Amino acid sequence: MLIDDVTIRISAGHGGKGSAAFNKTLMSLGPAGGSGGKGGSVYAEGISDLSGLGQFRFKKEFTAEDGEDGRGQFRDGHVGKDLILKLPVGTIAHNLTNGTDIEIAKVGERILLAKGGIGGKGNFQFRSATNTSPTQTQGGRPGESFEFRLELKFIADVGFVGLPNVGKSSLLNQLTNANSKVANYAFTTLEPNLGSYYSLILADIPGLIEGSSSGKGLGIKFLRHIERTRTLFHFISAESSSPVADYRTIRKELGAYNKALLKKPEHLFLTKSDAVEEKDLRAKLAKLKKIDPKAIAISIIDDESIKKVQTLLNSIAKKK
Repeated sequence: MLIDDVTIRISAGHGGKGSAAFNKTLMSLGPAGGSGGKGGSVYAEGISDLSGLGQFRFKKEFTAEDGEDGRGQFRDGHVGKDLILKLPVGTIAHNLTNGTDIEIAKVGERILLAKGGIGGKGNFQFRSATNTSPTQTQGGRPGESFEFRLELKFIADVGFVGLPNVGKSSLLNQLTNANSKVANYAFTTLEPNLGSYYSLILADIPGLIEGSSSGKGLGIKFLRHIERTRTLFHFISAESSSPVADYRTIRKELGAYNKALLKKPEHLFLTKSDAVEEKDLRAKLAKLKKIDPKAIAISIIDDESIKKVQTLLNSIAKKK
């Protein structure tokens, strides 16, 4: 099960308190209390594993290590260990406490989420010409604590969109090493699947339905992932009695969710071309070509049509 939206609470470590102590060395006098160590901070680090949010499915609270208290003989407390949360690239960390957003955009990128508290001063830090034997110390400062909503939005080069059961998963499997579940019924794909075609990341977005943009089915969840794709491959089944109506249904839902989706480069495919008579196929393709003159009919058992898709992908890769 892919976890792509989860809320957690993170807390940085508290600073250690300063020590009130005096020098125990023979023939030496004066304050010798060490300062407390700084609390550990919490960082997010980008990783390529898109299942990375699964670690938060059951555990919801994460805390960095507190700084150690100061000790005598000028010994400062140890700094608390930082906590590194590994988040998939494409994750938006919404800080629900202060209303800010942070995006994890690169593998290995490290971003501060919560800063550790500063350690308190020991009495050695309070010495002065007029106060040679101070007893005052300072307590450590608390670390920052926030509630975050982690929302994964895929960053893919090409997103496959269309109604359920139009052959998106089958083509993804054909082009890549993906192992998406396929079957001849609607909603086979219940979560997005990714595959790599050389330098391109392809995302199979589960089938949308009319009303997706208003939350029907799991539409909002899937539409969110389409936002981060650079190019759309729009699939219409040749088995459909109304391919143009199918196309308009998906476009309507995309626009209702976010009009910017309608501006993405789009390529139109009439899938499952082997499932209908040649005359019927030509008639349906002709209707789609009125929408997109470059629309093509494809079938995963037709090598020539698959080569056309590969040629198109190669041209997209060259433009990256």
